[in-house]
Amino acid sequence: MIYKQLLHERRRRRVRSRITGTLERPRLCVRKTLVGLYGQLIDDTSGKTLAWVDWRELDKKKFSSHNVSRAHALGLLLAQKAKKVTIEKVVFDRGGYAYHGKVKAFSEGAREGGLQF
Repeated sequence: MIYKQLLHERRRRRVRSRITGTLERPRLCVRKTLVGLYGQLIDDTSGKTLAWVDWRELDKKKFSSHNVSRAHALGLLLAQKAKKVTIEKVVFDRGGYAYHGKVKAFSEGAREGGLQF
């Protein structure tokens, strides 16, 4: 592994050791790749994904390929899907990423959509 990837994996494991999602308060997990952004609500007790969003679900003409406004809109979309499954409170799992940029915009969008962290 490259040194940067190793440090990211350590941060991810450290965060996950302290965070656990339940059915009443699932874990909101963020995954960032070079191509896009993903988010999902996970119940760790049963190991099931309750709701998820993908960057491809958004209108491609409205957003440029990699920007913060797309992440914000993705957070709003996840909050809408969570309301359909009657989820209001979540535990935020930043997945070892720094809390700025796209990760911060995603969480702020989810908060604006009605999720409580």
